Amino acid sequence: MHNQEARPSAITAPLSTDWRRERLMRIGSLSQLPPSSSPISSPVDENVPLQLNTSSRSYGSLPVHRSLRNLSLRLPRRPSHLSDITSPSISFRNYSPLTAQRPISAYDAPLAHKNKDDNALDSNMDANINGIRVWYSSFSSIDWLHDAIKDSVRFSRLRRRKKSLRARLRLAFDRSLGWLVVTVVGILTAVVAFLVVRSEQWLFDSKEGYCSTRWWKAKRFCCPHLDETVLYLVEDESCPAWKTWAYVFGGSELVGYVVWTTIAVLLAFVSCLLTIYLTNSTTFVTRKESGVLSPEFLGSKGSPNDVRSQRKAAGSGIPEVKTILSGFVIHGYLGGRVLFTKAVGLALSVASGLSLGKEGPFVHIASCIGNIVSRVHSKYENNEAKRREVLSAACAAGVAVAFGAPIGGTLFSLEEVSYFFPPKVMWRSFFCAMIAAITLKILDPFGTGKLVLFQVTYDRDWHAYELLPFLLLGLFGGVYGAYFSKLNFRWSRDVRNATWLKTHPIVEVLLVTLVTTLLCFLNPYTRMGGTELVYNLFAECRTGSGNDHSGLCVLDPGSLTAVWPIIQGILVALIVKGALTVVTFGIKVPAGVFIPTLAAGACAGRVMGITMQYFQYNYPNAPLFKVCNGDLDCIIPGLYAMVGAAATLSGVTRTTVSLAVIMFELTDTLTYAVPVMLSVLVAKTVADALEPKGIYDLVIDLSQLPYLDSKHEYLWGSLQVGDVTARDVQVIRLDRPNTVRSLRDQLQELLRSGSDDSGFPILRSDPHHDDMRLVGYIGANELEHALSVVADDADAEIHFHSSYSHQAMASSSTSSLLESAQGYSEDPFDFSIYMDQAPLTMQSNSPLELVHQFFVKLGARYVIIIDADGFYEGIIDKKTWLAFLSDLEEKS
Repeated sequence: MHNQEARPSAITAPLSTDWRRERLMRIGSLSQLPPSSSPISSPVDENVPLQLNTSSRSYGSLPVHRSLRNLSLRLPRRPSHLSDITSPSISFRNYSPLTAQRPISAYDAPLAHKNKDDNALDSNMDANINGIRVWYSSFSSIDWLHDAIKDSVRFSRLRRRKKSLRARLRLAFDRSLGWLVVTVVGILTAVVAFLVVRSEQWLFDSKEGYCSTRWWKAKRFCCPHLDETVLYLVEDESCPAWKTWAYVFGGSELVGYVVWTTIAVLLAFVSCLLTIYLTNSTTFVTRKESGVLSPEFLGSKGSPNDVRSQRKAAGSGIPEVKTILSGFVIHGYLGGRVLFTKAVGLALSVASGLSLGKEGPFVHIASCIGNIVSRVHSKYENNEAKRREVLSAACAAGVAVAFGAPIGGTLFSLEEVSYFFPPKVMWRSFFCAMIAAITLKILDPFGTGKLVLFQVTYDRDWHAYELLPFLLLGLFGGVYGAYFSKLNFRWSRDVRNATWLKTHPIVEVLLVTLVTTLLCFLNPYTRMGGTELVYNLFAECRTGSGNDHSGLCVLDPGSLTAVWPIIQGILVALIVKGALTVVTFGIKVPAGVFIPTLAAGACAGRVMGITMQYFQYNYPNAPLFKVCNGDLDCIIPGLYAMVGAAATLSGVTRTTVSLAVIMFELTDTLTYAVPVMLSVLVAKTVADALEPKGIYDLVIDLSQLPYLDSKHEYLWGSLQVGDVTARDVQVIRLDRPNTVRSLRDQLQELLRSGSDDSGFPILRSDPHHDDMRLVGYIGANELEHALSVVADDADAEIHFHSSYSHQAMASSSTSSLLESAQGYSEDPFDFSIYMDQAPLTMQSNSPLELVHQFFVKLGARYVIIIDADGFYEGIIDKKTWLAFLSDLEEKS
C-alpha cells in the first residue's frame, strides 16, 4: 500500500482526471500496468473511449450497426506523456489559454446536519435516498429526477431561512435570478448577432470592391446619402466612393472575377482552419471525464485509425443543441471557445459566398451565451436540468435575432428544439427573445431600422383564386424539402464520410468554394448574398420607385420577351442554389440551411408570381381575374415568393406553427395568415409522406447523436420488456465481500463492455428464495470517484447500507437513521451516500409503451426490471433503449 495522501472529501469539486486515473491504477497489482512512478500515456480530452474497440465509431451514442449490446460512444485518443501525479491538487504547469480549465463544482451540496427543524431533516432525507451525483461525462444522459429533487431541496433551504432580512433578500434574489440571466443572455445574443452581421456585410462586399473614403464600411454604408429605394442600384455614377476591383485594375471583368474568387477562397479557408483546429474535440480539457476509460488503463494503446474528432463549431449546431436539451451532455460544445469560433467562422463562411446561411447557427451561438452566463451562479452551474431551462430561452433569442421574430423564436424553441418546456420556461423564453429583439432594434445592424434585411410590408390583400397557386407552392415546398433532405443525407453518408473527403475536410471546403464562385459569378441572382437575394425576391414593386430590385420588377409584365429572361435567371438561381446547398451543408465550416432554403422557395414563388402577373396582364377579363376589377397591380409577386419560401423551409425543417408566426412577423401583418398556413401545412404533409424525417433529424441519425425523439410513435407488436432487458450486466452483491480492488475491476469491466452511461444495481440475497432483491443503484461516475478517494486501501471492504432495509428498520429509529445517513463523511468506505435507494423499477410484464413513457416523460436514465414477486431481473438504460428503438425503426 502506498503512502497515505491527503484524502479528498466525498463531495469536493472534481479532481484532475489524471489524478483519479493514477489513484485507480494503484489499487492492487496488475501485470499490464506500468508502475505508478512511470509516465502514463493518458491525454485529457473529450474523446475518451468507452471500451477497447478497434471499430470505427461516430462521436454520438448509437453504434454503426445499432447493436443492443455494443453501445460505444467515445473513441481512443492520441497518446501523450504526462508526468506522475502524486497529489490531488490540480497542476497548472501546462497552462495555456486554450486548455485552461477553471474550477468546477459539479457535486451536490452537502446535506445539512440535524437541527431543530424537522422539515430540514425530511428534505435532506429525500435527497440522501436519491444519492449524490458527482459529474456527467460527455454523451451521458442526465438524471432529470435527481436534479429536480436537488433543486427542490436547495429552494427549501432558502425558504426555511426567510425569518431574517438577509434570508428574505437571498430568497428574492434566487427567484429573480432566472429573469436576470435571460436578460443578459438576450442582450449579449443581440450584440454578437450585430457584430456577425456587420462583419459579414463588409467581408462579403470586399470581394467586389472597397469604399475609398471609409475602407471599413460595407457597400450599403459607404454612401449613406442614398435612399433605401436605390440601395441595390449603387453604381459608380451614383456612389463614386465605392470602387470595384474591376475598375481599380483597369475595368477587366476577368480581373474582377479572379479577385472575387481569391477572396472567397481565402475567407472559406480561414473559416475552415478555425473550425477544425480551434474547436477540435481532442483539444478540450475537462475534469468531468472518467479516469478509467482510457485504453492505457490496461496497457493497450488502441489503433491510430480509431481517432475521430468532432469539430464543434461546424455545421448548424441545431441537431447538437436538440440533443443537449433532451438531456445528454456534450462537454465543450457550448463553451467560450466554440462561441468565438462559431461567430468569427460564421461571418467568414457566409461572406465567402457559399450557399449557406447564418440564421441557424445563431441558435447555437445563443445557446453558448446561455451556457456561459448561467454558470455565474451555482443554481444553474451545478444543476444540468435547471441549466437547460436557460438554454431553451437562449434558443428563442437566437431565432429572434435571426428573423426579427421574438414570438416565432419562442414557438421555435418549443416546437423544434426544446425537450422540456414548462410554462415558466415559456415565459422566460418569451422575455429573452423580446430583450434580444429590442437590443438588435437599437443596434440597427442594416441601417434601415429593420431587424432583418428581408423584412417587408405589403399593402394589398390576397384573393381567393390565389389559393390554387399557393397550394402548388406548398406542394413544391414539400417535394423540394423531402428530396433535399434525402440527397444531403446520402451525399454526407456515401460521399463525404465514405471517400477521401472524410480525411481532407479543408480540400473539400476549397473545392466547394471554387465550384460556387465558378457557378455563381455570372448570374446576378446567384452572385448576391443569400439574405440580399431573399430581400429582392420578397420585395414589392412600387410604382415610381427607382429600385427595380435587380431587374425583378418587370416594366412590362405582359410581354414574354421582357418576362422570360427574368424567369430564366431565377430558375437558374433556383437550380444552382439548391444543388450547391446539398453539397455545402455539412462541410467543416459554420453553416446554416435556413437562408439557402428560403432563397430556393422564394425563387419558385417569384416565378409563380411573375407567371400569374403575366396571365393577368394578357387576360384581364378572364373569370379568374374578375375580382381584380381591371387593377393590373392586383398580383404581388413578392407575396408568392414569401409563401414559397415558407413552404420550402417547412418541407426541409418540418416546422409549422413557429414558421408561420415568423412569416407573420416578417410582414408585420396577419393579412397573409391563410396563404402561409396553407402552404406550410401542405409542404409538411407532402414532405412527411416522401421522407419521414427532416434535415435536423437526419443529421442526428448520421452523426449517431443520442437523441430520444419524444414525438415519434412506434409499433411494438409482439415485443415485450424481456426483449430489451439487459440481464448479464455487472451487479454488486451484498452477500459477498466487496473490496476496493474488486469494485475497481468491476468498474473497468462495465466500461469495457460499452455501458459507460450505466452503473451497478446493488442486490442482496433473499433469505427465503434463491433470487436477488434490489437494494439500490450506483452510477459508474459515482463509483469511480468514491474508489479514487479510498484507492490507498485496496483490500478494504466497501459497505452499502439502505435506510429502508428491513434489518435497519427493525433495529433503528427514524432519528438514528437520519443521523447515520448524515454522518457519511466519517467513513469513506461507506458508499451509501452515492447509492440511489429508490431507483425506478418496472415489472417484467409491463407494456413497452410504459417503458417508453418512463424515458420520455420522466427523463429516466435507467429502469430496473423486476418480476412479479419483486426479484431483480435486469436493467434497461437510456442508450440501450435508444439502440432498441433504432433497430425497431429499421425493421419497420
